[in-house]
Amino acid sequence: MTTAALDPTGSSRIVARRALSMRAEWWILWLLGLSGGVVLIEPSPYEVMMAFAFCILLVSGARLPVSGICMLGLLALFNLGGVVSLVPFLHDPAAVMFIAVSVYLAVTSGFFAMLVQERTQARLHALKWGCIAGGTLASTAGILGYFDVAGLSGVFTLHDRASGTFKDPNVLGAFVILPAVLLVQEILTSGRLRLRALVPLTLILFGGVFLSFSRGAWGHFAGSTAMMLALSFLLVAGPRMRLRIVLLSFAGLATLVTALALILSIDEVSSMFAERARLSQSYDVGTTGRFGRQLLAVPEILDRPNGYGPLQFRHFWGEDPHSVYLNAFSSYGWLGGLSYLTLISATILVGWRTVLTPGPVQAFAIALWSTLFVQILMGVIIDTDHWRHFYLMLGLIWGLHAVSAADRKRVF
Repeated sequence: MTTAALDPTGSSRIVARRALSMRAEWWILWLLGLSGGVVLIEPSPYEVMMAFAFCILLVSGARLPVSGICMLGLLALFNLGGVVSLVPFLHDPAAVMFIAVSVYLAVTSGFFAMLVQERTQARLHALKWGCIAGGTLASTAGILGYFDVAGLSGVFTLHDRASGTFKDPNVLGAFVILPAVLLVQEILTSGRLRLRALVPLTLILFGGVFLSFSRGAWGHFAGSTAMMLALSFLLVAGPRMRLRIVLLSFAGLATLVTALALILSIDEVSSMFAERARLSQSYDVGTTGRFGRQLLAVPEILDRPNGYGPLQFRHFWGEDPHSVYLNAFSSYGWLGGLSYLTLISATILVGWRTVLTPGPVQAFAIALWSTLFVQILMGVIIDTDHWRHFYLMLGLIWGLHAVSAADRKRVF
């Protein structure tokens, strides 16, 4: 007789413990996604939940795929360049902390690449709805703060723009994009009853993006949503789903235009929109503007193998680079800059291969890559190297590349 037959009670206990462990894992990952939307304090709740999630991963067994090793290798070279550039500025606590945070965020990307190698669907589901909850929380705080509900403007706004549970309106706008794209994708496959809950959540996220008055976030939201819809239409949808995508896209656009018209009827909002909607601001143009400074800095960086040093660009040019690629060479030197460009080029190749590979993770990969790819493009004019959600998406896309490749081998 088998052991299970001799001791059915013991076997049932094992099953119960395993089920309890998986439920605990799901909630920890959900809380990790949620905590990514709260960055008003340092260390943030995200760091606390990341520690718990690391423990879960170690207990359940961690496996880093070859693609993850490649990603971490490039991130290690990137940060090695930062450490070398840091040497003359070891007396500067802010510079030391800057590189320490870079190393930590690189480690988190490795965590997410390992995370999805086992129980992929369940873990993605937990992270997905945690991120949506975090985006909803951050957007709600931003909306309440912008309209000074209960006197919250002093906490959740900055420079008359919604910042929500972030310290910067631009980061609020950027963080909310992935939850919004995931919700729009969810709407495409949901029934009428579920739409009643999903549509209001989507409008809240749209409100957070809009009231951040971040031009980059506006473009990011539009570009990522359009890319997700186009890739879903071309790669995963059948004839009926394609019709649904077209109809819901028009309905969704009409809903957003109506919501936009309503909110712009408020004088305070319309005046800020008119100011921020201009493609270029006064601080962007001219030889002393943002783009002028960037062009002037490039020849100097080409003569500095170690760049200016971490956080030193501002001392030469008055402000930070406002370009993740320029900052890579400025703060991490030639080694860091070239490593970062190689990482981004490899990520673009990996991302497109992942979304073009049919399989169980393709739909999630489409939403993820639509957000990450546009953010990579936006990096030309935005510093994204210390955004937690950037490293979340980076690790996930490299991890899902390994999962999709394994699925493809099993099929063929």
